Amino acid sequence: MTRLELVQEIKRKQSFLCVGLDTDLEKIPGFLRGQEDALLAFNEAIIEATAPYAVAYKPNLAFYERYGSAGWDILKETISKIPKNCLVIADAKRGDIGNTASYYAEAIFNDLGADAITVAPYMGEDSIKPFLGHPDKWAIVLALTSNPGANDFQYLGNPPLYQRVVEKCVEWGSPDELMFVTGATRGADLAHIRALAPDHFFLVPGVGAQGGDLDAVCKAALNKEAGLLINSSRGIIYASQEEDFASAAAKAASQLVDEMRGYLSDL
Repeated sequence: MTRLELVQEIKRKQSFLCVGLDTDLEKIPGFLRGQEDALLAFNEAIIEATAPYAVAYKPNLAFYERYGSAGWDILKETISKIPKNCLVIADAKRGDIGNTASYYAEAIFNDLGADAITVAPYMGEDSIKPFLGHPDKWAIVLALTSNPGANDFQYLGNPPLYQRVVEKCVEWGSPDELMFVTGATRGADLAHIRALAPDHFFLVPGVGAQGGDLDAVCKAALNKEAGLLINSSRGIIYASQEEDFASAAAKAASQLVDEMRGYLSDL
């Protein structure tokens, strides 16, 4: 998916919502758990219900890889159900180098069929470059995360390490192939990242269940193309534990998108 196509979809739906498919068998509605292919049935229902509102979907690979080859098959089948006009992000957080990284890219982009993959930059350029240069594919680099452990490394130095990561990565990848993960709970720092990467998209987890504030994120980091993908997982996919789980997910997605539309009026 190209950046132009992504921006067009944002404008068409008046949304920059990414739905996280962190599907946990223990958390889906009880009446589904006894069914064959329960995870896939749940995912299909969520995708169908939220497709009018989402411009991207982000399955977290660990939730599928835990089941071995069967889980990988469920993941591939899930991705095949996502509308072609939506960005598919494989949340894998790969961070190796050389042939290893190249093979990760091949597996995610070619076999799995994802448009983008999250990657860790700790090993430097060698850990990012293998994911770049694939037509219409994206590397999404961990820049500043929401977890408490982010304080262990990401704020060290002057300027802090997260800013150095962004400064270097914009030299390696253009806004057409590289995004950044920026946690919603780090609203005060998003403006610094936006100044360093004015045209790159940010994937922003943490709005809703994790306490991130949509208004603060938009005021700090929205750009002329929106430039944001706001990810919501639990707040949407587990909006209900009853038979209305899909319609409840649609309602939660719609409410979040209604909030977003006020920020997109000038696009």
